[in-house]
Amino acid sequence: MSGARNYAIVTTAYFLFTITDGALRMLVLLHFYSLGYTPFILAFMFLLYEAAGIFANVGGGWLASRFGIPRMLMTGQLLQIGGLCMLSALNPAWGAVASVAWVVLAQGIAGVAKDLTKTASKSAIKATSQQGAGQLFRWVAWFTGSKNATKGAGFFIGGLLLQVAGFRPALWLMAGMLAIVLVGVMLALPRTLGKAKSSRSFRELFAKTRAINLMAAARIFMFGSRDVWFVVGLPVYLYGFGWQYMQVAGFVAAWTIGYGAVQALAPAVVTRSRDGLSREVPAARVWGAILTAIPVVLAVLLSVPGVTRPDLVLVVGLLIFGFAFAVISSLHSYLILAYAGSEKAAEDVGFYYAANAAGRLMGILLSGILTQHGGMRACLWGSAIMLAICFGITALLPSGAEARRVPV
Repeated sequence: MSGARNYAIVTTAYFLFTITDGALRMLVLLHFYSLGYTPFILAFMFLLYEAAGIFANVGGGWLASRFGIPRMLMTGQLLQIGGLCMLSALNPAWGAVASVAWVVLAQGIAGVAKDLTKTASKSAIKATSQQGAGQLFRWVAWFTGSKNATKGAGFFIGGLLLQVAGFRPALWLMAGMLAIVLVGVMLALPRTLGKAKSSRSFRELFAKTRAINLMAAARIFMFGSRDVWFVVGLPVYLYGFGWQYMQVAGFVAAWTIGYGAVQALAPAVVTRSRDGLSREVPAARVWGAILTAIPVVLAVLLSVPGVTRPDLVLVVGLLIFGFAFAVISSLHSYLILAYAGSEKAAEDVGFYYAANAAGRLMGILLSGILTQHGGMRACLWGSAIMLAICFGITALLPSGAEARRVPV
């Protein structure tokens, strides 16, 4: 029961953190777009957020193994509170360069906070799961899906707070909520949760198995393929069609919540195998092929003359994209834990999610560039290319018994 209790505490803390993470993104994007900043500058504001996450994931995995998961959770929450307070201190009288630099730095702190918290939380699943691959897949799927649904709620809350309370009061409200969560984690979790033998050198830290290296490479292109249209391209495209703040935030929130719900249901969609890999790996390849075709079809449809409501075509198409992306994302989140060694699971997870952050960094940068120079169609073609690369890497994943790391 202690394992389930700790899993519930970590999950609750992470979900509440994730609300602030999603709300912060929507607050920054809509607030500064309304002030006249270009799509490229908007993307630039998120670059340090993602770049910092690359190092935070790797370092967070090592630190979680050395000092325990609760300390990493608390560190992430403290940093997020600091980033929110720093952003609230932004002075409208500052020039554009100073304002952008301040936002980038605050976002960088939030990026470190988010990935320290995520790596610690996902490592806790491995540390608390005690009933083999079946329970691990269910817990990973539920955690990942619920997390993304919560982040979607955060997108909506961000748009709502911006419209109702304003930029600065919204940041103060979120910082106050996280302070309460921080106290709860300090009081509820055992300090030794997740402690294990950590790597003694950088070379050992990055010496991963072939399967984990392939998973990390696939993750880069998979999440780059989403963020290349999701972060800047989609909100700007919908806003350009006359959608209001709440409509844009509402759709982004609904998409993310639906995406999270499908992730949580992935174990019911994917046929399970006794060894935890022989059916799951081929399923990842099939869903990867399906996903690759969707942005190609959307890009072609948006090029067809005479379409009166291309924004609605895009909305429907992205809902279909979200279903397929949710299934493959949940599969990948499970597979990294299936391949990870028990002694250094936190380090393996941190390495994997560093690749995740690298993919988002690439996707965000390309989203700003492609939106500014080619519009939404260019973003969709960029997504299709990255998904094709992801599919090629997934085809190389081992699926036999020799790759199994998780007891049944």
